Amino acid sequence: MNDFEIIAIANLEVTDVDEYRKYEKGFFPILKKHKGSFITFDDVPEHREGDTPLKGRVILFGFETEDDANNWFDDPEYQELSKFRRAGTNTHSITFTKMLKR
Repeated sequence: MNDFEIIAIANLEVTDVDEYRKYEKGFFPILKKHKGSFITFDDVPEHREGDTPLKGRVILFGFETEDDANNWFDDPEYQELSKFRRAGTNTHSITFTKMLKR
């Protein structure tokens, strides 16, 4: 039994809205294909402590299992779509972290 879900944390700055919109348009069907769920986003995260504040947009989404998360990221369809994200943003990070199942 897996006691963890995976939360993906993306931090990026949109530099070309038109390119990023192409990415957004295709993002949700591929996320759903891999049992992923959108949690939230914030364009103005509030930095409270530490040396490295996040810049731009922070996006949280989750997966039931680590395999689902890896399959989403490695999916050739997602990798093709992510070319629009790379062209339309400065992607600071995409990080997977484990969360205890509730």
